[in-house]
Amino acid sequence: MTRFLPGIAPTLVVLALLPLLVFLGFWQLSRGEQKRVLLDSYAERQVAAPLTAGQLLNVDQPAFRRVQLRGHLDGQHSLLLDNRVRDGQVGVELLQPFQDQASGQWLLLNRGWLPWPSRRMPPVFDTPEQTLDIQAWVYESPGATFQLQADPQNAPWPRLVTTVAPARLWAELGRQGFADEVRIAPGPAAYKADWPLISTGMGPEKHTAYAVQWFAMALALLGLYLYLGWHNAREKRHGNGHQSA
Repeated sequence: MTRFLPGIAPTLVVLALLPLLVFLGFWQLSRGEQKRVLLDSYAERQVAAPLTAGQLLNVDQPAFRRVQLRGHLDGQHSLLLDNRVRDGQVGVELLQPFQDQASGQWLLLNRGWLPWPSRRMPPVFDTPEQTLDIQAWVYESPGATFQLQADPQNAPWPRLVTTVAPARLWAELGRQGFADEVRIAPGPAAYKADWPLISTGMGPEKHTAYAVQWFAMALALLGLYLYLGWHNAREKRHGNGHQSA
């Protein structure tokens, strides 16, 4: 006696969707674990002694390392990172090349966020000309930023950009520079520099919550499929019974 008749179409739908839902659940768990490792690494390296720019070049994993810099800013090649929102206000982040005095190393220093209330007027900022003592830390993006087109090169300065690409800047300027963005700590040369730990806006707990949702959807789909199979089998059995009567 046939006890399970879900039908061909529901079976095909389940075969297509169930693995996808389970995959998405485990993918979210994996992303959450990556974020936990990232935060643990950040916490450990933020309490460690700061490195010099010369020492930074010899570190295998520089992300979140604190660094002590002494040198000067290049205000002629300023980058304005667009579409940065703080406290509901639209603005930009100001990035400028910084040359470390002791090592001669160039680094792309993010001096923080500043408001840009009107597109009719350029953002207002200044660049200290004196030698600066700066504390900063290395930032590495957890993933590549999607953009419809590459930011223009050879555009006038200060240049409005949508992504931070230090290597591309150093190649354009003909300089040897550090490969990652360096974010300034709050201080005299900083604008608004209260950096979030995870710029994606999604912490590990959110990834776990999304994983639970995907697994719940997979379980609901499987339960519906089983119910449909048993229900169809029962209906067919009852139909056969009436016909024989």
